[in-house]
Amino acid sequence: MARKPNYGFEKRQKELARKAKKEEKNKRKQEEKLPESPESPDED
Repeated sequence: MARKPNYGFEKRQKELARKAKKEEKNKRKQEEKLPESPESPDED
């Protein structure tokens, strides 16, 4: 008798992958949105 697939586990893994991808995308957007910070003026 074959084991039945654990669809709940598969679904959870898919959701985690999707969430990670979305977070990475948002992080990249934030980095693009913020301009490069200039060197601190204390370094004379």
